[in-house]
Amino acid sequence: MTELLIGPARNTGCRDIDGLSEVIVAAAAGQRSPLDDILDAEMVDEEPYMRSLSAALGLHWLDEIPAPLEPLPLRKICGPQVALRHRILPIEFEGSQEHGTQRLVIVTYDPFNLAARQAAVQAVDIPIVWRMASRRRIHDGLRRLYGVGADTFEQILEGRDLDYDNLEQKDEASVIDEDEDEEASVVKFVNQIIREALEQRATDIHVEPLAENLRIRYRVDGVLVDIAVPENIKALQSSVIARLKIMSRLDIAERRLPQDGRINLSFEGSGIDVRVATVPTVEGESVSLRLLNQQRFNVEMLSLEAEIKEKIDRLLELSNGIILITGPTGSGKSTSLYSFLSEVNAPETRIVTIEDPVENKLDGVMQIAVKSEIGLTFASGLRSILRADPDIVMIGEIRDLETAEIAIRASLTGHLVFSTLHTNDALGGIGRLTDMGVEPFLLSAAVRAFLAQRLVRRLCQSCRRPVSLTEEDKRELGIPPGIEGTPYEAVGCDHCRHTGFSGRLAIYEIVLLTLPMQDLIAHAAPASEVKALAIKEGYEPMREYGWAKVMQGETTIEEVISVTSSDLGGGVE
Repeated sequence: MTELLIGPARNTGCRDIDGLSEVIVAAAAGQRSPLDDILDAEMVDEEPYMRSLSAALGLHWLDEIPAPLEPLPLRKICGPQVALRHRILPIEFEGSQEHGTQRLVIVTYDPFNLAARQAAVQAVDIPIVWRMASRRRIHDGLRRLYGVGADTFEQILEGRDLDYDNLEQKDEASVIDEDEDEEASVVKFVNQIIREALEQRATDIHVEPLAENLRIRYRVDGVLVDIAVPENIKALQSSVIARLKIMSRLDIAERRLPQDGRINLSFEGSGIDVRVATVPTVEGESVSLRLLNQQRFNVEMLSLEAEIKEKIDRLLELSNGIILITGPTGSGKSTSLYSFLSEVNAPETRIVTIEDPVENKLDGVMQIAVKSEIGLTFASGLRSILRADPDIVMIGEIRDLETAEIAIRASLTGHLVFSTLHTNDALGGIGRLTDMGVEPFLLSAAVRAFLAQRLVRRLCQSCRRPVSLTEEDKRELGIPPGIEGTPYEAVGCDHCRHTGFSGRLAIYEIVLLTLPMQDLIAHAAPASEVKALAIKEGYEPMREYGWAKVMQGETTIEEVISVTSSDLGGGVE
């Protein structure tokens, strides 16, 4: 075995032959497989090494593990406890059951793990064919086949740790970097759900009771994804929901009314703030968790095109006026606001915000959370803020005329105000404020700019594939002649979990209220005249900004069309 483990390493860039030999000898003395120690110590380039090892052993190597065609029989013949404990993955049956030639194909990354082989032989009553794949592919396959937390779930159903009436927060509920050897429990099961979401870069977790099942979904890159869960998880519905409510310090006895709470998590050394909302449904309580990274914000993280960035830099230098960010829920408005505040945050500047809720904490910024149940609304809080000597004010959202009028008064008395509106495009902000009842002359005097934005999924740089567009194609799509580059399409690989996308980026449009624009608005000019002047002054619709990102290979044509389809008419709301 020593020759097999060292031989391939010489052909795959082994970093330390002597160290490798020492690990193998130590493992042999302990009568265990050394492969995990070798891979964990990063002594070799993992995938090339494993591939050459499979060739040396004559085991077929799998570059990709497809979703199982027969998940139920596979789960029954090789249960989750054996598969997950030893990290072996049954993927398909070969041969014929009728003719007695049926075999089970199992994938492993460690062919020297004799305990795994023995456990598989004892659990499976038909012959086994072994294959090899990388650790990451096997991990992903196990999650797809058995569901998140399947090993813990099986142990719970066996009767261990079922004292659900005593699910007190006596452990550190906010820490989910637990030891894998921790005794199975509902606590561990819920932690596995949250950990899996964080590993997949999810922004939301939805725990949704259905008639026959408990559905768990993650929102990854803006798209809801169904997560495989263990069979019969419905049996743990009340316990899982109770645990989430305990973690967020909600009343577990109250099941008839919605509740809101918070969880502060520690995950791999980073702080994660979780907003929790429960809603009673006919099948039980549904729980939604919004996962917020406690990150540092700056304008550079927005990846702005040069022209937009130059305009925003000029706006951030203003000493007064209102800057409004518009877009639907989930379009990244809060991230942009925090980035702008971080840019203007300085020791000589006093910044006060009022938000519903406070999503991220900024050092040096006084942040107030709206509490409507005690009368602390945007309007009432804003009045108090203006008596607290601020230089810059941020209002989470302008929802009504009272808040809008106070914000305008603040801007006219020498304050720089940031806020958001829910509109389809930048020009729509004008109509939204006038619909609230704001006088056009006040709007034109106070507002300095409307910035609209949407989020599109970012192409995975590991697997994207170029596509060719003819000049006719560009004309049909409306891509301006001045935008050059190569568009790409999504493919899918292990790196992006076969979605073709990894992360998201924002696309923007901005309207600056210049003196001619202010004059038109003050005189309540028709929306068509306002738009014509904006175009004359250099207004670029959001879709054109998106085309630039497409031609840079950062997103796809389909993504840009899908998020800007409501803006084709260009009208004002």
